[in-house]
Amino acid sequence: MSDREVDKGRRRFLIGASVSVWGLGAVGVAVPFVKSWSPSAKARALGAPIKVDIGKLEDGALLGPIPAWRGKPVFIVRRTAAMLDGLKANTDPLSDPVSDRDQQPKYAKNSFRSRKPEIGVYVGICTHLGCSPKFHVDELPELALTTGGFFCPCHGSKFDLAGRVYKNVPAPANLVVPPYSFETDTVINIGIDEENA
Repeated sequence: MSDREVDKGRRRFLIGASVSVWGLGAVGVAVPFVKSWSPSAKARALGAPIKVDIGKLEDGALLGPIPAWRGKPVFIVRRTAAMLDGLKANTDPLSDPVSDRDQQPKYAKNSFRSRKPEIGVYVGICTHLGCSPKFHVDELPELALTTGGFFCPCHGSKFDLAGRVYKNVPAPANLVVPPYSFETDTVINIGIDEENA
């Protein structure tokens, strides 16, 4: 065999081996790359529904410690009969008393903005600039909160005990009502409701 003659079998073997190694390398690089597109366990946990036990929540109180859903505080309030009467009494100072804006599931589009009148569930973030309002159970005449409610000390926004915003404050909208459902009388699933289960 002369120096110029080519061993075609050897050439095919080397080309095939090179392509196979390259292909395995591409798969080895692609698998972790594609896998990195899926959300991390922490990210999945942040978006997952949470269960909250309200069995020890007293009348007229805000649940503490305040649970977090999707990285945001969730206010859960047990309202008394007097509080509920106050919510129906004077709606003139409220900006959106009948919850016309799309900030709550259909089942919470009522004067109490909740599934059960005595239990209010709201994302505890002011709709102005994202501060967290403070809960006040009693009437605060100096803040014009006639039945208690939520007051945002950052810029002065006020919300009643149904999370409805008062007129002439920086917050443009009511507090958001997250999707939720009652698993039992004392356990709430926040982040999932019967309509989307």
